[in-house]
Amino acid sequence: MEFLEQMTYSARELLLKMLAIPSISFKEDERAAFLYSYLKERAEILNEGQSCGAGIVVERCANNIIAYRDNFTSAKETLMLNSHIDTVEPASTYTFDPFSPFEKEGNIFGLGSNDDGASVVSQINAFFYLNGERMGCSPAAPEELAVNLMLVLTAEEERSGKDGMNRFVEEFHIQPDMAIIGEPTGMEAAIAERGLLVLDGCAAGVSGHAARNEGINALYIALDDINTLRNYKFWKKSPLMGDVKLTVTQLNCGTVHNVVPDKATFTVDIRPTEQYSNPEILELLQKEVSSTLVARNLKNRSSATPQGCRLMDTIERLGITTQISATTSDWMRFPKAAIKMGPGLSARSHKADEFVGIREISMGIEGYINFIKEIH
Repeated sequence: MEFLEQMTYSARELLLKMLAIPSISFKEDERAAFLYSYLKERAEILNEGQSCGAGIVVERCANNIIAYRDNFTSAKETLMLNSHIDTVEPASTYTFDPFSPFEKEGNIFGLGSNDDGASVVSQINAFFYLNGERMGCSPAAPEELAVNLMLVLTAEEERSGKDGMNRFVEEFHIQPDMAIIGEPTGMEAAIAERGLLVLDGCAAGVSGHAARNEGINALYIALDDINTLRNYKFWKKSPLMGDVKLTVTQLNCGTVHNVVPDKATFTVDIRPTEQYSNPEILELLQKEVSSTLVARNLKNRSSATPQGCRLMDTIERLGITTQISATTSDWMRFPKAAIKMGPGLSARSHKADEFVGIREISMGIEGYINFIKEIH
């Protein structure tokens, strides 16, 4: 593709600058300000070189940055390119400074390079190319697309914060009809992802002296309930994701050896499918146990791309390999049709010495452009 080499170089330079700005979830202010200024300047240069009467607008909603051309038409649906600008805390086993990114042997190393920096810089360059930017040349007319196109870079994704995608969906004056969620999938299209439901269980007993067999042992109640949950069968099976996955991961009880415990707590990790809502799962399980179950968050729902939608049709026309994602993303906070697709590999995410290949970024830019142009 013409200009791909220049776009890849631009993406490489941007990624190195971006990764040098720490952006842990809930602390994205500095990186958000940098990206807002960067997009604003790039948009102004492009707008000055075009005479098509409509320019790119860049706005900020909390630490979310949104860019779009101000000629949206209701005759077209709107497609959102979305990736997130925040990261997790760096692992303690990094062998280099995670906030001093560098390039080595065709890879860029640094915290957030793979998750989600590669998607951020790839989507930015695809967005500007489709809006007519031609590096080193005079701008072209924007591509004639079958959709309105907007770019949304979100904050707080790694911790499901209220001021990230949730804030954008609730407050921004333009709402997209579908989305490509940029996450490291090797540019395969994830057409479903499991949700996340964490339950805190609490078994109540009556304390007593262990030597006299007094009281009601909360630990035994909890163990009975844990066994019930372990063997519980969700009868509705997802054609894409299979069964709901349930695992008890923590158990806490007792103070000293000779007191029958009056309280026992445990934690249940559940990975739902699109066959059940989170409130429905909570209701079903509460009926089966004596312990009180409380959900930490009921909003982290499972997602699946609807069959027959324009995104699925485009996947099929281009012959893109599909996958089912084991991880959650901003997709679960976006209420309309979406796929998850981006450069890099999920297996590298949240690990020490994180990296992404420059060639992967190049493939990401080209893949996004080709996909968007193919939407009918």
